[in-house]
Amino acid sequence: MIIRQAVFEGRIHEGKEAAFKAYVADKLMPMWLDIPGVREVRVLYALERDEGAPAYPMVLSTMYDSREALTEALDSPVRYESREMTKGLLTMFDGVIHHHVFDLKA
Repeated sequence: MIIRQAVFEGRIHEGKEAAFKAYVADKLMPMWLDIPGVREVRVLYALERDEGAPAYPMVLSTMYDSREALTEALDSPVRYESREMTKGLLTMFDGVIHHHVFDLKA
């Protein structure tokens, strides 16, 4: 299995936490679940971290059967639509998003 994670490094604007989570749940999650080849979509919200560790308020984790399935997913129209929709989420967030791909061996 291949895992791709989008790590949100930074901070959600103060007082916008509920709106941020609602935007993810209502607008983005349906799109992410519709990406071809996606086997699992998880959204993780930070509760705590080690002192001095960078802040990652959210991580999006998606799972695919293979690198080929991930490539197909990244090239899909719905993925590009979700990137456009994510611009609205970023109005509530200061920071950067970086992506990591992992090979999950069971």
